[in-house]
Amino acid sequence: MSNRRTGLVLDFGGVLTTPLLPAVLAFEQREDLPQGACLTALYKDEEGVRITSDLERGAVSQTEWNEFAGKMLGVSADNLMGRIFGDLRPEPVIINAAAAARRAGIKVGILSNSVGLAPWDLYDGYDLERLYDVVVISEQHLLRKPDPELFEITLKLMDLPAEECIFVDDTEAYVQAAQQLGLAGVHNQDPRQTVAAVSELLGVDLAAS
Repeated sequence: MSNRRTGLVLDFGGVLTTPLLPAVLAFEQREDLPQGACLTALYKDEEGVRITSDLERGAVSQTEWNEFAGKMLGVSADNLMGRIFGDLRPEPVIINAAAAARRAGIKVGILSNSVGLAPWDLYDGYDLERLYDVVVISEQHLLRKPDPELFEITLKLMDLPAEECIFVDDTEAYVQAAQQLGLAGVHNQDPRQTVAAVSELLGVDLAAS
């Protein structure tokens, strides 16, 4: 039996896009908020963590999240998610590597924790349905990473066993969750290093022109 890996699963925000933190810091500067205000209000506060998790699972809407976060931060709720991440841009190094993987016969899927799809759509303009074999957005399955069931759904849609797949995410805890299920994991901190690591695991040079 061949041990060749034939599947690549990519996170979206912070992998197919530029990093999240600089976008958040730029938002804080524009809104005259102290540096770290978003992290404190939304990812360290117990209620902030709960509602953000609920958003990822589709239990609350982006509009509801905007209202909550606006109050926590003391800013307007109008399109708040879009304002926070307004500086995100496509990451061509990873996007081009994903296209190279597909040309090499590797199945490439997306597994993303949702930030809601309206009024602002994080995925708009990325043509995910055409460019990738499988697209799993957490809210559409009422789950969120690192829930093992969400990884299992992704593998089922990929029609591949965990041992044949690589998972790339900018959140280390989610990479570790994937590894516990048998996927090879790559923690994305630098796009070029990530492409080099994935290329080695696949045995395919994804950086080649």
